[in-house]
Amino acid sequence: MSEKNREGRRTARQKLAAEREKQKSRDKRRRALIVGASVVGVLGLAAVIGVIAANAGKDDGSESSGPVVAPSGAQGKDSLAIPVGQESAKSTLVIWEDFRCPACKAFELAYRDTIHELTDAGQLKVEYHLATIIDGNMGGTGSRKAANAAACAQDAGKFPAYHDVLFTDQPAETDDAYADEDKLLDLAGKVDGLDTTAFQECVKNGTHNSWVEKSNEAFRSGGFSGTPTVLLDGKNVYQDRSMTPAKLKQLVEDANK
Repeated sequence: MSEKNREGRRTARQKLAAEREKQKSRDKRRRALIVGASVVGVLGLAAVIGVIAANAGKDDGSESSGPVVAPSGAQGKDSLAIPVGQESAKSTLVIWEDFRCPACKAFELAYRDTIHELTDAGQLKVEYHLATIIDGNMGGTGSRKAANAAACAQDAGKFPAYHDVLFTDQPAETDDAYADEDKLLDLAGKVDGLDTTAFQECVKNGTHNSWVEKSNEAFRSGGFSGTPTVLLDGKNVYQDRSMTPAKLKQLVEDANK
């Protein structure tokens, strides 16, 4: 064999060896990437599990867990409506409210005297439904605890008066003052005969917390745009820009003729 042929074969072997080394390097990098991706995947899964575990410890209304105890006299589907007024009234006003909601307070201060007049006259029945959307939007538990306290007041036959006190004394929207049960108990002192041991225990034990949560779920699934939502015989009168207490009174009186 000539020297030239031997040199050619040696060069070919060297090229083949070099290519094999390159392939080994590529295979090594690929294995490293696969292992790295697997590690990242495991770490990612651990992070997700960590987030789930962390979130499990956050206030998600866990105090609402427990049996659903409707307040005395509650009516309607799932007993979620607190009725005020005579059953025989020809008009029904359905009101969805949140005790931390400033717009609800504005509605109450403007309309409640008229509503009381109509219910006292037997012309209007009101069904109050309680929501906790401010707790969800702003954080805190004041909406839920105030709603529970209002339900406790219903048990005592004092809902209308305590309902009005909660809106009259409503704190600023960003102030979760109603999360303090002592505040709710202090306000009960403004309603004759409400500040009893039974009422205090109902408030402190969160007797109606699960009922409040169920009511809020009904609000969320009801397709409503916000609180207050006010329906007169099924028609949303709160969205009527021309609505006034006088007009509401006239509509009710017309329905009772």
